[in-house]
Amino acid sequence: MKFTGKRFFQLTLSFLLAILFLYFAFRGVRLNDLLNALKGANYWWVALLVPVVLLGHWARAVRWKYIMEPIKPNCSTRNLFAGVMIGYAVNNILPRVGELVRPYVLGNLEKISKSAALGSVVVERILDMWSFYLIACVVLLLYPSALDPFFDNPVSIRPLLYIATFAGIVVLLLLFFKVEAVFRFLGRAKAILPKRFSAKIDAILESFYSGFGIVKMKKRFGIILFWSIAIQALYALGMYEPFLAFASMAKPSLDFGAAIVLLVVSSIAWILPAPGAIGTYHSFLTVALVKLYSIDPPTALSYTIVTHELGYITVMVIGFYFYLHDHVRVTEIPDSTAENGLPSN
Repeated sequence: MKFTGKRFFQLTLSFLLAILFLYFAFRGVRLNDLLNALKGANYWWVALLVPVVLLGHWARAVRWKYIMEPIKPNCSTRNLFAGVMIGYAVNNILPRVGELVRPYVLGNLEKISKSAALGSVVVERILDMWSFYLIACVVLLLYPSALDPFFDNPVSIRPLLYIATFAGIVVLLLLFFKVEAVFRFLGRAKAILPKRFSAKIDAILESFYSGFGIVKMKKRFGIILFWSIAIQALYALGMYEPFLAFASMAKPSLDFGAAIVLLVVSSIAWILPAPGAIGTYHSFLTVALVKLYSIDPPTALSYTIVTHELGYITVMVIGFYFYLHDHVRVTEIPDSTAENGLPSN
C-alpha cells in the first residue's frame, strides 16, 4: 500500500480533526480539577475494563467465523481475533486502513482469497450499521431525551430519527432476505448517475454482493444476529462498568440504559475519521455526560480519558503483538485492495 500525496493529505486532515476535538473536550476544564478527578478514580474498577474490551473484540472474531464458514469452515478463531486486533491497531494510527488490513491478514493466515475476506468485512460493516440502528431505536424509545443536547430543536428532529431508524432496519432486512432484487435495482439506478462514477459504483456493488453471497444470510441469520447483539452488549458493558470507578458517577441515574445512550454517542464519534476516535470520543461523551446526567466536566472528561486510553492501549498492545508474530506489513498490501469497493463509515 503506497502512501501517496492524497493519502498523506487525508491523514493530515484526520490528525487535525483529532486536535480540534481534543481542544473542544479540554476547553474550560482546569488541569488541577482534571488531575484530582483522575486521582480519585478507583482503578480496580478501571482494570476490569480490560477483559470486557477483549471479550467484545473476541465476540467480533467469533461472529466473523460464522460469516466466513461458506468460504472456509472452521477458520481459526485465533487467526480471526488476530485480524480484528491488528486492524483496530492500524485504525488507531491510520483511519480506514485497518479495514483493508484485516482481510489481508486473514487471507495470509488462512490461505484463502483476500477478495472473499474483503467481502466478509463489508458484511460486517453492514451488520454493525444494523446493530447501531437497533440500539439507536431502543435509546429513542426508552430515553426520548437522550440526544437532546446535540440538536437545536430536538422535538422536530426526533420523528425523523424514528423514520430513519425504521427505514434502516427495513433496508437491511431486505438485503438479508431479498439481496438479489436489491442489487438488480441498484444496478439499474446507477444509470441516472454520471458515467465517470460507473466503475467505482460497480466495484462497490460487486463487493457488497459478493459479501452477501459469501454468508448466505438466510441460513445463518439467527446465530450472526445473536453475536451482533452480543458484541454491542459487551461494548455497552464497557461503558457501564467504569461508572463504578468514579464516586459521582456511581449513582442510580447512570444505569445500564445510560451506558447504551453513551454507546450510541460513542458510535457517532467513531464514524468521524479521527485516528482511533481521538478527540471525537472525548468531546462527544463529555458533552453527553455533562448535559444528560449533570456530571461535572472534570469527572466527565476523566471518564472519557480512562475508557478511551485504556481501550486504545489494550488494542495497540495486543494488535502489535499479533502484527509482529504474524509478520504483517502494511506496505505489502496491494493498492488494488483499496479499490474493491469497501465502503467507509
